[in-house]
Amino acid sequence: MSNRRRMTGVVTSNKMDKTVSVSITRRFRHRLYKKVIERHSNVKAHDELGCEIGDKVLVVESKPISKTKRWAVEEIIRKTVSPEHV
Repeated sequence: MSNRRRMTGVVTSNKMDKTVSVSITRRFRHRLYKKVIERHSNVKAHDELGCEIGDKVLVVESKPISKTKRWAVEEIIRKTVSPEHV
């Protein structure tokens, strides 16, 4: 197994060709006040799997693919159910 960073997030946009925007949420406890805080970061990831908006994905750090892409979708953890399939 490689030592590249892996993070889970939710796909927020898939309007680009072979690129998705993924929102990564991390939670931590504040040092002084002990309150659990959520911080969000958005990354662009290379997508060969055809992700849809709302899918939970595992992204892995990769070499720079373009000016803003530094991550790649490794697997889709949970597909979202679209309204037309229900």
